[in-house]
Amino acid sequence: MMTRRDNIREKIMSRVRIDEKTGCWVWTGPTSGKEGRGAGYPRMSLGGQTVAVHLVMWTNEHGYIPGKKEIDHSCRNRLCINPDPNHLQLVTRKRNMLRQWQARKAAAMMGHNGGQPICEEV
Repeated sequence: MMTRRDNIREKIMSRVRIDEKTGCWVWTGPTSGKEGRGAGYPRMSLGGQTVAVHLVMWTNEHGYIPGKKEIDHSCRNRLCINPDPNHLQLVTRKRNMLRQWQARKAAAMMGHNGGQPICEEV
């Protein structure tokens, strides 16, 4: 008999494409749209509510997210839902914002030098 966690994992993984190059589990289902602060994050319906897939996957695999923490895409791919720490990490808001700023700065530097982008868009 499948547990609730197994059912959730199965539902999520039915809409995932694994990127062999990066290890990202790329969500192929609906997202939060193309505009606004939360744009581009994976979304799904669970128990009649629309939820962020990366948060559901983290909670399903690792448990509760404490109130002062949030999930950071350490792989810098918003569509990635891989609960491995190389992809999703539990961090403070301050750490998440610092990483975001560092990633944007690095991407801008790469662009100014004529180099390739840091990560590919999916």
